[in-house]
Amino acid sequence: MFMVSAARNCIICKGARMLCGLKTCPLMSRFNVRPKIQENLKDDFFGPATSVFIGRFGYPDVFSGPLTPMTDENVQVVDSPNKWFGTSYESLVEMRSTLLRTKETTNILSRNRTVENLQEIALASKAPDVEMMLKGKPVYRVSFSDVNQPMGPSANLKSLDIAGNVTIGRQVDKIVSDELSAREAGYMLYQKGQDVYKVSTILSSGALGIEHRKKLVPTRWSITASHDLVAKELIKEIKDYPIVNDYTVFSSEYLDNHYEVLVMPGSWEFENFEAWAPGTPWSMDAKMTQIIEEHEPYKGRTKYADLQGGGYYASRLAVAEGLKAMRRQARVVVFREVYEGYVIPLGVWQVLENVRNAFRQPGLKFDTRDEALRHIDSKLRLPLADYEKQSVMLKRKNLSDFL
Repeated sequence: MFMVSAARNCIICKGARMLCGLKTCPLMSRFNVRPKIQENLKDDFFGPATSVFIGRFGYPDVFSGPLTPMTDENVQVVDSPNKWFGTSYESLVEMRSTLLRTKETTNILSRNRTVENLQEIALASKAPDVEMMLKGKPVYRVSFSDVNQPMGPSANLKSLDIAGNVTIGRQVDKIVSDELSAREAGYMLYQKGQDVYKVSTILSSGALGIEHRKKLVPTRWSITASHDLVAKELIKEIKDYPIVNDYTVFSSEYLDNHYEVLVMPGSWEFENFEAWAPGTPWSMDAKMTQIIEEHEPYKGRTKYADLQGGGYYASRLAVAEGLKAMRRQARVVVFREVYEGYVIPLGVWQVLENVRNAFRQPGLKFDTRDEALRHIDSKLRLPLADYEKQSVMLKRKNLSDFL
């Protein structure tokens, strides 16, 4: 059983007694960074634009604008989640809290100069410098998201200009210039070496798709859409690979999220569990650990994974990448336990990077499914039986499970 509510711990602790077990308080990091950026809170800005952010409220008229670091620190990695694994909780919160979000209301079908600038920023192989005039000083608020990474101050945008030339890779330029659907172009970018995070940013900027159908995509939606489209293409390839022979367990733990990944013989099938401790951001009022399950059969899902949302698609993508690297097909079950120390949501990137990290490990091989499950049972806080009650795949045994 999980421990006492993290919400109660936070109330008692107030960032001083470290009752969550972390060395420093990640929530206080959000406040402590204020002096670093205070001197930069002015109504103009010059510096690198590392990404873009498209909001979803008011759709189809949404907030859109560039993301720009307000300090010279971490410019190369502030928008590269594939480089964050192992970075401390408080460092991540602090780093992302220095990121200025500027915004103006834009229709998703707009083709104005601001949208063109945003697309150039999204496509750039190196963050271009921008000059911005703002409608007042940026406002710094503490807010977080279950899908997006944290961000810092925000301000309304008066004008945006790119200073100097923007460098766009030849292959990237060719793909976005061709008359391809957003799905085709997105996967081609991934195949050419662009990480899914970059694909998501480019998709969000409205640079992908048949010309007359191009539109801005809210960042929250583009993240999940990119994970989904890449995974589906990888799964098509995986179904042509030979089936694994062994039962293998891969593990990862980071940011108070623990993962056990069970890879079993059989045709492609996927099941994902999330177990949330009482008091985490999405289970504040829970008295007991909440387990939610989503499943995908060989032919794929017929509806969106509402229960888990973006976390499901991030996990499935990492599994597909892992099997692709192994050049094997398998049935896979992912167990995710979210512990009390996960007091600030950092976005689904940590799901993707945790499961990616699990597949980077050697893995433990077992002769039978029961042996593999006993091992997993010893690594999870909740009894395996609690998961089995909700499972589709663990209730059903394949012939290979008896061999």
